[in-house]
Amino acid sequence: MEASSYIKREANGRIAIKMGNRQERVMTWTVTMLVALTVLAFLFFDYTGLDLAKAIPETFYNLKTMFLEPALSHFTWGQAFYQVGVTLGLAFLSTILGAGIAFFLALMAASNLSKAWISKTVRIVVAFIRAVPTVLWVLIFAIAAGLGSEAAVLGMLFHSIAYLVKAFSEAFEEVDQGIIEALRATGANWWHIVVHAVLPSTFTYLLSWTFLRFEINFSVAVAMGAAAGAGGIGFELFMASGFYFDLREVGMITYMILIFAIVLEFLSTKMKDRYFPATMK
Repeated sequence: MEASSYIKREANGRIAIKMGNRQERVMTWTVTMLVALTVLAFLFFDYTGLDLAKAIPETFYNLKTMFLEPALSHFTWGQAFYQVGVTLGLAFLSTILGAGIAFFLALMAASNLSKAWISKTVRIVVAFIRAVPTVLWVLIFAIAAGLGSEAAVLGMLFHSIAYLVKAFSEAFEEVDQGIIEALRATGANWWHIVVHAVLPSTFTYLLSWTFLRFEINFSVAVAMGAAAGAGGIGFELFMASGFYFDLREVGMITYMILIFAIVLEFLSTKMKDRYFPATMK
């Protein structure tokens, strides 16, 4: 790390020596620019017709109605849990398919398991895919497949693959190179190295990253239910807020989504504690 220092004479005659480095300066300028851009964004907002004296009380009233008086009005509890199941199904399908495809692509993206040109090519492609938001991929596939669950799954699948390829390949590159060289010295082929060295060493990380992506896909599936017409609890949330204007139903659906998100986080924590507690220390 390149370090630098400067000397400053204080008013009382003492000399103060302060240390700094390039990373700290870059971080300081980055934070400063972000703050400045945030202030500029607020200055360029269109505040026409905004009456804070009315807006603030109405906002608190709407929040009170949503979260203190939740109720289902346009569908039953059975239908509500069914729609949550649809959302979970979309997230599960895109995650499982994405993890399977990403595993093989990550083997090609890992620099210690693949040729340099193959690794760089895969990394560039997945970086491009990952840079495009999931909702945009869903809308792109909606042009070909039409609005519905197919477009939602394909869009989430595409982005999940790119996300997991990066995570998996980095885990593969952390495998002890000595183990790989020892297996090569015994005459083991590429697939034997993957099965007997790479996979046992990284399986817990692969499982952790896959479950994390499942949590992300559940949140994305809620949004895609409305944006892509994929159904699920996200579509019901869109109908309650944008069509029925039923704040009580919006609050109840929000609570249901929040509860399922907490359950997923709880299961993720239990899985980590049971199957790979050593990696969490």
